[in-house]
Amino acid sequence: MLSSTTWFYWAFLSAVFAALTAIFAKIGIQGVDSDLATLIRTAIILLVLIAFVGYADKWRNPFELSARTWLFLSLSALATGASWVCYFRALQIGEASKVAPVDKFSVVLVAIFAFTFLGERPTFQEWAGISMIAGGVLLLAFRA
Repeated sequence: MLSSTTWFYWAFLSAVFAALTAIFAKIGIQGVDSDLATLIRTAIILLVLIAFVGYADKWRNPFELSARTWLFLSLSALATGASWVCYFRALQIGEASKVAPVDKFSVVLVAIFAFTFLGERPTFQEWAGISMIAGGVLLLAFRA
């Protein structure tokens, strides 16, 4: 059984890998069009996920999924693709130490969207933390 804090470790690992993504991408896109770099990255991710799903025996016929699941996974995929294209373009022309914090403004937007569309109700303490993240993004992105 998973503990109630297991999500934190996965989220922390996500942050570590996201940080490495910025560094590796900044190095990797030198002299390469950012859209081509995004395509290469996506193809590699696809191959790795195919191997992972197969190895972990998690394959399920995707055509058995509901139309609602397909709709929202499709929208998520389109948003992910748009995010990656924008992120790589920003990395190509900006400093990683400025691009990454602005990209992490998504944390603030997720809280606002979750409040608006999912009915989540962060506490005052959580809103304070979200506000600090927003302030931190501004301080890091627009430093002198």
